Amino acid sequence: MTGAPALSIEALAKLYPGPPEVRALQGVDLAVRPGEIFALLGPNGAGKTTTVGVCTTRVRATSGRVTLDGLDVGTDPAAVKRRIGVVTQYNTLDRACTVRENLYYHCRYFGMGGTEAGARADELLGQFRLADRAGAMAVTLSGGLAQRVQIARAIAHRPRMLFLDEPTAGLDPQSRLALWELIGELRASGLTVLLTTHYMEEADRLSDRVAIIDHGRVLVTGTPSELKQRVGAGTVVTVELERADEPLRLAIAALPSVREVQRSESGLRILADTREGLLPRLVEATVPYGLRDVSVFEPTLETVFIQLTGRDLRD
Repeated sequence: MTGAPALSIEALAKLYPGPPEVRALQGVDLAVRPGEIFALLGPNGAGKTTTVGVCTTRVRATSGRVTLDGLDVGTDPAAVKRRIGVVTQYNTLDRACTVRENLYYHCRYFGMGGTEAGARADELLGQFRLADRAGAMAVTLSGGLAQRVQIARAIAHRPRMLFLDEPTAGLDPQSRLALWELIGELRASGLTVLLTTHYMEEADRLSDRVAIIDHGRVLVTGTPSELKQRVGAGTVVTVELERADEPLRLAIAALPSVREVQRSESGLRILADTREGLLPRLVEATVPYGLRDVSVFEPTLETVFIQLTGRDLRD
């Protein structure tokens, strides 16, 4: 990395005293570059939201240090808040206000005069394709529209960095795609974005770099393509079976081009160099075990997570 990072996280730990005692973060080290989209990918409870909470001054760390735009988050939270925008997992729009009023009063809160705040609100309504909903009450908005307004509000005061905590959780596929397009536009404008997600496709499609996190620890960091190359296989085959035993696993592991065979809830997961000539042999070997289905795909970020943890990302 050249130059100072936009966000630096060093040996970050967070302990929630018990009983039971919960170690939400256990020595997290990360650096986010200016102008990039950086994704924290992991299952629910991995520590993603706690990490964002510390970075945005809402959670006090037990130990470690976070600096944002050169400012220490722990010792100068007021200055940090002026430089960040935050969108949480939950709808925090003022339900008693219209869409435009939510934007306008946010600008006023950050010190803009009435004329400037009004102009900025109108600018955001156009940028986020919300002009036709300016007078709608926030409580009437669909999930996708509400999330769009929340992102517009979060950048209304022109922050240096935007935090998106599970931004598409609960959205329908169409709304999710629309939000992905919007996040890409923000990145193109030069805004630094850190997002948390448990959707592997979201991290793969949006992010410049990804950190896979689990049980409060960062397991690996890199570009999506770099992480998928770590799998060391060009093809992943999953076979759903009525039953599977160790002799079958060993027999499949001995087939040409097979690198690794993993047990899964529904059968087996095979990592191989190529699918050429492999599928007929797999079918022949697994039919006696009650073969139900065969799926073939390229390695994904979930494949990386499974290889690192031995379990599915959704577990």
